[in-house]
Amino acid sequence: MLKKNIVVLISGNGSNLQAFIDRSNSESLQGEVVAVISNKANAYGLQRAAKKNIPAITIEHEQFESRDVFDTTLMLEIDKYSPDLVILAGFMRILTASFVTHYRGRLLNIHPSLLPKYPGLHTHRRALEFRDEHHGASVHYVTEELDGGPVIAQSKIQIENNDTELSLQKKVQKLEHTLYPATANLLLTDKIRIIKDIVYFENEPLKEKLYF
Repeated sequence: MLKKNIVVLISGNGSNLQAFIDRSNSESLQGEVVAVISNKANAYGLQRAAKKNIPAITIEHEQFESRDVFDTTLMLEIDKYSPDLVILAGFMRILTASFVTHYRGRLLNIHPSLLPKYPGLHTHRRALEFRDEHHGASVHYVTEELDGGPVIAQSKIQIENNDTELSLQKKVQKLEHTLYPATANLLLTDKIRIIKDIVYFENEPLKEKLYF
């Protein structure tokens, strides 16, 4: 089976990017990272890509007069690589509706909470403050609503009495490195698709989130 094209967007360290790179040559991911694009020139994830001879591109959002102009430029660069899937991996930008529409059905994000709980920032802190029993990560389709697209799959852990914000961050990040590629592979192998914001798994509406 031919590998499909994955473009990854980052803003920082790129640990989830590394998870995709590590699996690109294995049977667990029917896709290959063909480009990495960052809106920050100092993002360490660019070095991760360069080490594997993957095109590592910087498009700094500060250089553009508006969000629309930046997103249009970003789309033009992404489309050079004919992506089957566009992965947001710590890409710290709110995307315009035109960008989301252009990649609808092939644009994924991962969020460090069990959505719909705790969209936005400081998810680990909020889980601790609300004394949750469980915490985790969610992979979802990207829509115009921030962290509000249909959830495909989640992974979760039990919160221990001695957990801190930092310890939860590390535990959840470890979950993400398995969850994100596994979920992406479902799209790459056509087991998952979205129609009118309803997720279908093997041609049936997904009634419950998948868990990895």
